[in-house]
Amino acid sequence: MSDIMDDTPARLARRIRLEREARGWSLAELAERSGVAKASLSRIEREEMSPTAVLLVRIAAAFELTLAGLLLRAEGGGSRLVRAAAQPEWTDPGSGYVRRQIFARPDHPLELARIELPPGREVTLPAASYAHIRQMLWVMQGRLVLREGRERHELEAGDGFGFGPPVDVTLANESTMPCIYLVALTRS
Repeated sequence: MSDIMDDTPARLARRIRLEREARGWSLAELAERSGVAKASLSRIEREEMSPTAVLLVRIAAAFELTLAGLLLRAEGGGSRLVRAAAQPEWTDPGSGYVRRQIFARPDHPLELARIELPPGREVTLPAASYAHIRQMLWVMQGRLVLREGRERHELEAGDGFGFGPPVDVTLANESTMPCIYLVALTRS
């Protein structure tokens, strides 16, 4: 398995354009629905800009997809058996976190992803990314600070956390070691 799929940005760009055009949306309409600037969307679709996790989550939410659902559609697959070598990885250019999609299928309500968040890094995901899903995470290694709205939770290896109603969430690794966690979600 490659660390990062070499053609992921191109596949994502094509998929985003395809999803937008299939809905008959202009770039301006996708910008309004996603909260992502029209200029950024244009640059993403032209493969001039690699989107961060935050931008992808906003775009996916506008399409009523999860991040995994958008990535899966970009990959064009979805088998019941997903060998380790075939599990796609994507690195967020903003936070440096690596997302390994363990399981996701359009016809299955459960998705699993393994995330590695580098030391001293964080990612903030908007409330829209939690619409239409139920999600929990399990810290496999390291420490994770999770800020959900005004609440702050410090999780260690073995701790699990179930998300509440949609609010902005910040996942932060305030330690000097990588943090690895598993995300499980279902679509509602």
